[in-house]
Amino acid sequence: MGFGQSPGPRPDESAERMSGPVQELVAVWSRAFHLAAPHVSTLQLRALEALEDRRKLNLTGLAAELDIGMPTASRLCDRLEAAGFLERSVQPRNRREVLLSVTAQGRRLLDDIAARRRRALAAVLTAMDPEERAALVRALQAFLAASVTARTYGSRGTGNE
Repeated sequence: MGFGQSPGPRPDESAERMSGPVQELVAVWSRAFHLAAPHVSTLQLRALEALEDRRKLNLTGLAAELDIGMPTASRLCDRLEAAGFLERSVQPRNRREVLLSVTAQGRRLLDDIAARRRRALAAVLTAMDPEERAALVRALQAFLAASVTARTYGSRGTGNE
């Protein structure tokens, strides 16, 4: 065992064992999203969430955040604006820059989806033992921290080196 490693399954073994539960978690999360009305695509939802998190982005920033091309981002914004979920405004200090922001209607949609997702997760979590539920929350918090670290510093491989 190398320095800093603890006993337990290897990361690839853990990933294999987690595959089914993660798929089910994603399914619960997705079902709640798909029940929201009006329906938006997954990419449209990601765009609204990115804009809500960042408050105001321009088209270039949104395209980079979503890892999509500028024409795709432009069409995406056209559809979101037509649906009343997004608004474009001219940057006061640079009149050539157009800022994107979520409208009140878009915020209501995001709030509705978030509430549906919380209820769907709570329904499943209710069936769990409280100690297991607490352990799951701790594990997911640790997973989030590790994911942010991996994104920030780059992938460290599979753990099988």
